[in-house]
Amino acid sequence: MSMMLSSPELSHNKIEPEERDTSIKIQSDDDHSSNSGFCGYLLTFFSFLLVLLTFPVSVWFCMKIVQEYERAVIFRLGRLLGGAKGPGLFWIIPCVDSFRKVDLRTVSFDIPAQEVLTKDSVTIMVDAVVYYRIFNPTVSITKVENASIATQMLAQTTLRNMLGTKSLADILKDREEMSEQMEAVLYTASENWGIKVERVELKDVKLPTSLQRAMAAEAEASRDARAKVIAAEGEMNAARALKEAANVMSESPSALQLRYMQTLTEISSEKNSTIVFPFPMELISTFIRK
Repeated sequence: MSMMLSSPELSHNKIEPEERDTSIKIQSDDDHSSNSGFCGYLLTFFSFLLVLLTFPVSVWFCMKIVQEYERAVIFRLGRLLGGAKGPGLFWIIPCVDSFRKVDLRTVSFDIPAQEVLTKDSVTIMVDAVVYYRIFNPTVSITKVENASIATQMLAQTTLRNMLGTKSLADILKDREEMSEQMEAVLYTASENWGIKVERVELKDVKLPTSLQRAMAAEAEASRDARAKVIAAEGEMNAARALKEAANVMSESPSALQLRYMQTLTEISSEKNSTIVFPFPMELISTFIRK
């Protein structure tokens, strides 16, 4: 005496491959208890009779609609009635049937900042964001009281447990790898609830103030050391170039004279009050020979 009327288009609900096994299990579990007993049949009969007596007003109480991204899980006298219905139009019997809508869209939630003690005994604050969706509405209603809250609690504990096995350097360096590991752990744990965790992202890692100062001082010292090394390498290269230039000029005395004249030209081109008196190169060479 069911009043579940639906067109062929509405009755063909799309079920994902990972949803089929779980839905089959639920249906097999409820097959042996499908008999509602004499009282159940009697209540269903009077409800159906009430609908007929109050027709067509009762149609508005029997007709329900779910959106494309929603599914309806129907219970008759407390027992699950088939699989999830929707999208579109479906019918229920007042006073006998009850239903709950389930949103199949991807949902995100923030994991509050968790205080974590890393493997190298550093206390940090880490927060993250989790993206998940319900792929099996029936299981998400019948197997867990509140799938959303259960997933959030599981994500918090998983975040603390996983980061506790990593050192601070690994957490700061391998964020993407840790997000993938956490996503795999959450998916394995929440799969039995009809939930698929699609993505996990670590948002921020907050370090203690004293540790931030120490890391800043270490980074500054490292930069200073690199700057000194680069300056020393530059001076060494400049000295090597000057030595090569001196060797070339020693082979040709005229080259030294030309370089001397070029220096005088550069000095005279600047606007300053310096007076330059050329010193004869021959005199210098005389002193050098003596």
